[in-house]
Amino acid sequence: MTAACAETTAAVEPQEGKINLLGLSAEKLTRFFADIGEKPFRATQVLKWIHQMGVDDFDEMTNLSKGLREKLKVAAEIKAPEVVSYHDSADGTSKWLIRVSDGNCIETVFIPEKDRGTLCISSQIGCSLDCSFCATGKQGFNRDLTAAEIIGQLWIAAKAFDSLGAKANRVVSNVVMMGMGEPLLNFDNVVDAMGLMLNDNAYGLSKRRVTLSTSGVVPMLDQLADVSDVSLAISLHAPNDELRNELVPINKKYPIATLLASARRYLDKMPDVRRKITVEYTLIDKVNDRDEHARELAVLLSDIPCKINLIPFNPFDQSDYKRVTNTALNRFRDILHRAGHTVTVRTTRGDDIAAACGQLAGTVNDKTRRSERYEHQSEYKNQERPVKFVNGQ
Repeated sequence: MTAACAETTAAVEPQEGKINLLGLSAEKLTRFFADIGEKPFRATQVLKWIHQMGVDDFDEMTNLSKGLREKLKVAAEIKAPEVVSYHDSADGTSKWLIRVSDGNCIETVFIPEKDRGTLCISSQIGCSLDCSFCATGKQGFNRDLTAAEIIGQLWIAAKAFDSLGAKANRVVSNVVMMGMGEPLLNFDNVVDAMGLMLNDNAYGLSKRRVTLSTSGVVPMLDQLADVSDVSLAISLHAPNDELRNELVPINKKYPIATLLASARRYLDKMPDVRRKITVEYTLIDKVNDRDEHARELAVLLSDIPCKINLIPFNPFDQSDYKRVTNTALNRFRDILHRAGHTVTVRTTRGDDIAAACGQLAGTVNDKTRRSERYEHQSEYKNQERPVKFVNGQ
């Protein structure tokens, strides 16, 4: 645990008995005001103050009566997680280390590009899954984030960039739920947070600019289309079940055919028939990057409306995997292109501050003891071994 995260967490603990309005959806905020005897339009006013203007002090909400402001001080609070540290990469990527509670810290990353600014948001402290190529999974798992802790990451970024002024050109135009954790295993809180992202009185993002990435929790994916129509990304990483079982263990419960059928059902429920899913495929040297893997993937996805995003593996300490070579990446991409697929290659960003895809770790009070097992494995690997000589040399 970092020293910063080991310090007191009182700054982020909600006061006992008070409701944190930061994570309440528009519907829940309306019900809150009804419960305290106020009109529904108060919810819209407060929603704008919190999310559009970044206000967390009721006294600054000048279109509310003094009596209402005093009532809110007694019953509620607006409490965002606490920023522990902030780092900028040489390529412009930004990373926040954010304390949520009990010494736990999560990471949030902003990636600026010419035509967009993408915020990568975490949904869990650690991850209950254990994908072999992801640093987050090696940290183990503590708990789900609350809706306030999820939307709080966007609130922090938006407020920080607003303070820099228009000349800084730092605006969150896109959000991807693909930080620490599996979003569909924290279904209700993630749905509430995404609802605020889309709400015109909050952040007003387009449904095409909010993306949920899942490793394949099929029952929850089947439910998602009934409550949301955000963009969908599937974390696939292998063209067959045998290999995916090794890379993405949840595949043993929900194999590829089951997952892709669920993804198709999601698309079928969307009002826009032109919608596609994004298939994410992390390329790992000599693991899933061979020509036969590309050809198999091309056939597997031939009848799925999708675009394929190839992601070069980003190394981290607890993994022996290696980054794909440029030659293998280009061959893989070209095979998919020739098969008629739309393919993009994700540019590695923020790896100098461990903010690249698959590198997010944070600080997790691991309830699974998984991090302890990986630490022991790492210690064993690093022990000095007797040197083996060949031909007496």
